[in-house]
Amino acid sequence: MTSPHSKLRVIFALLGLVAVIPQALPADPYPTRPIKMIVGFAPGGGTDLTARPVAAKLSELLGQQVLVENRPGAAGNVATEQVARAAPDGYTILMGTIAALAINPSLYGNLKFDPEVDFAPVIQVVDATNVLVLYPSVPANNVQELIALAKQKSLSAGSSGIGATGHLSIELFNLMAGVKLVHVPYKGGGPAMTDLVGGQVQLVFSTTASAIPQIKAGRIKAIAVTTVKRSTLLPDLPTISEAGLAGFDANNWYGIVVPAKTPRAIIDQLNAEVTKILHMDDVKATLHNQGLDPAPGTPEQFGAYIHSERIKWAKVIKASGAKAE
Repeated sequence: MTSPHSKLRVIFALLGLVAVIPQALPADPYPTRPIKMIVGFAPGGGTDLTARPVAAKLSELLGQQVLVENRPGAAGNVATEQVARAAPDGYTILMGTIAALAINPSLYGNLKFDPEVDFAPVIQVVDATNVLVLYPSVPANNVQELIALAKQKSLSAGSSGIGATGHLSIELFNLMAGVKLVHVPYKGGGPAMTDLVGGQVQLVFSTTASAIPQIKAGRIKAIAVTTVKRSTLLPDLPTISEAGLAGFDANNWYGIVVPAKTPRAIIDQLNAEVTKILHMDDVKATLHNQGLDPAPGTPEQFGAYIHSERIKWAKVIKASGAKAE
């Protein structure tokens, strides 16, 4: 006969197997439904033009639709807050910008999100290099000549608006060169470029996409790019750093972040797939045509870059006294 103790041991063993079985079952693979990629600006802008080819390829690689959703407003703050409050499950991701993730925390006084607390970095996607362009009759053909000229006379510098990368590039240039370019804000980069071509302002820190057609037509002249490395779109132009202001770096970048507490496995999967996408020849060609250079890296690299950019621009904004309109 089986003893009562033997029966109990069998029962407990079976109960133990039942307890283990659910833990051994694999979790649902990610993703199992469509993903929303939120963009904080209207269709047709640099952020949108970055998001769409990446989202299309990501849909193919993941086997689920990645839908671009435009939520413009407050220099990207509306969309960024939306994603900060989303579930951390990988189904709502943000194509973040230098504005919302690094500049706006110092420019706006009442943000409802903290880029370094409410988000987990996934990957930097592109560098959107700016280029320093002058009206042709300005008697300066390089950075050193421009600095010397700005110390002798007042020069006007247009931008797409207060707090935009072009504006803060002006302020960074002022601080590092010891000059005072007079900022003239416009409601967008297009009007600023129009007035530069017409001679109403004397220089602009412009996006390459906006500047290159005018440079090729001879309507403006380019003297340097704003990033620490040369642009593949304008390889013969020196950087401002190598042309006289060592360390100058004003990079208008975009990258993907997700809500904080998103599982690391999802972050790593998204990073790996987007890295593949940014090495595809057709994607690189599409981005280059928009003045964008792919810039993939690890989540840790992107997180450290966001932090360093936030600190740098906070100093520039404080020194310049810039405030959001």
